[in-house]
Amino acid sequence: MRSSLGLGLDVVCVLVFVGIGRGAHHDGVDVVGYLSALWPFLVGVGGGWIAWRVWGRAELIFPSGVGVWGTTVAVGMGLRVLSGQGTAGAFVVVATLFLGAALLGWRVVGRWALLRRR
Repeated sequence: MRSSLGLGLDVVCVLVFVGIGRGAHHDGVDVVGYLSALWPFLVGVGGGWIAWRVWGRAELIFPSGVGVWGTTVAVGMGLRVLSGQGTAGAFVVVATLFLGAALLGWRVVGRWALLRRR
């Protein structure tokens, strides 16, 4: 798999997470608010890709997927705290579960499709 596709899928997962979250809280279509909620998690994805050296092996569930997932949540929450955004316990749980399902989910599906093709 091309690294750009894997990174793109990880970014889409974060875009969807933030979009659903903002929609669920009736925050409306506010570009500044969306970007404010988005950037900590995008930095987390980037940090995960760098920390876990994901390029060339983005489709691996472990360590790539699990590493990106953990880093995305940890960095995203840390940056939210530093920037004065909320990190309520329920939000941390929902973010961890959703991002885990999304960031690992596309890898599981991709792995399954690859094995099936063989």
